[in-house]
Amino acid sequence: METWWPQILAFIRTGITNAASEGTNRVIKTVARDAYGFRSPVNQRLRTRCATTRRTRGHLDPR
Repeated sequence: METWWPQILAFIRTGITNAASEGTNRVIKTVARDAYGFRSPVNQRLRTRCATTRRTRGHLDPR
């Protein structure tokens, strides 16, 4: 607990976490793992970008 106390205190004071960036990193790693073996790095970047957009993750209603 002593090791993480500064980070815990920062959260208590601000209410801000890095959960969003951790979630995005997780999606990127999953897409990269799924695309392993594809020859084109450009296509892998496009797949990652598509997977991390809000519309793809269901946050925006296209209506």
